[in-house]
Amino acid sequence: MYPAPVFDHLAHLSTPIGLFEHALLTEPRPEHGYCLDDVARGLVVTSRQLRPSPQVDQLAATYLRFTLFAQDGLGRFHNRRDLSGRWTDAATVEDHWGRALWALGTAASATRDPRVRRAAVDAAVVGMRQRSPWWHAMAYAALGAAEVLAVAPGEPAARALLADARTMLARPATDPAWPWPDERLSYANAVLPEALIALGAALDDDATLQRGLDLLHWLVAQETHDDHLSLTPAGGWQDGDERPGFDQQPIEVAALAEACWRAFRATRQEVWLAYLGRCVGWFLGENDSGATLYDALSGGGFDGLHADGVNQNQGAESTLAALSTLQLGRLSLVQAVA
Repeated sequence: MYPAPVFDHLAHLSTPIGLFEHALLTEPRPEHGYCLDDVARGLVVTSRQLRPSPQVDQLAATYLRFTLFAQDGLGRFHNRRDLSGRWTDAATVEDHWGRALWALGTAASATRDPRVRRAAVDAAVVGMRQRSPWWHAMAYAALGAAEVLAVAPGEPAARALLADARTMLARPATDPAWPWPDERLSYANAVLPEALIALGAALDDDATLQRGLDLLHWLVAQETHDDHLSLTPAGGWQDGDERPGFDQQPIEVAALAEACWRAFRATRQEVWLAYLGRCVGWFLGENDSGATLYDALSGGGFDGLHADGVNQNQGAESTLAALSTLQLGRLSLVQAVA
């Protein structure tokens, strides 16, 4: 049985404004402020937690408020906020825009509160009028649009964004041996095949769905060694680079877990649950260094895997990566015995 997600450390990193990005060991570093990238991830995780405690409900409310306030009138989002609550950057359509739409869509589809659903859908619709030139951002936005369609079927802004995302993301590979759109794998790679799977399912496009599944199979193979995950390191990876590479980032595992869970829901094929089990195992010591990257008592996640151990800091991104992967792992166990 996988350990249950514990939200104490996440709560320790949070304030009534938002979620501190960085930590020194287990202590938050307020001088670095807040960022929407992490708050959006936090909204995804807290929104979909089964039988949430009052602690989790309060965190979800804080993260939703932060995300809504981050949006400007054109649908773009600020990312950086200081201790006083002042936005310190211009609103843009970079990765945090896509993650915000993913989070709003997830909040809308997971909540039982009609007020939350309405607020999340309304903000998502405004955000989906924008487009980003970066594929990571569009992939995250597509995940959000697919979630919006689950609760607001036929929503034109969601369908339009999905159609444009398909045009950007579903381009055929020119090299069958390297089907990736870039020369190197980078970060959170699995969001691309996950978005293709979501696009295919939402638009009844079997070809795009299959492209996503094939690309995810390929990515899992690239990031597996001796039946455990051996991830793309922080500096990226391409064919011919030395393996294993370090340092390995928890966000890569979380993205892979999300994609495998979506692939299972789309196909009901148990191979995806097995791959998801590798993702959980990576946090629990089944990795290139044999190190544990999750504190089961506090719920903290460690910031990276090195050849000789782990980065002992427990920041927001890594903590949320561990929590989300455990969430999905426990759901997969339920499905495996159903």
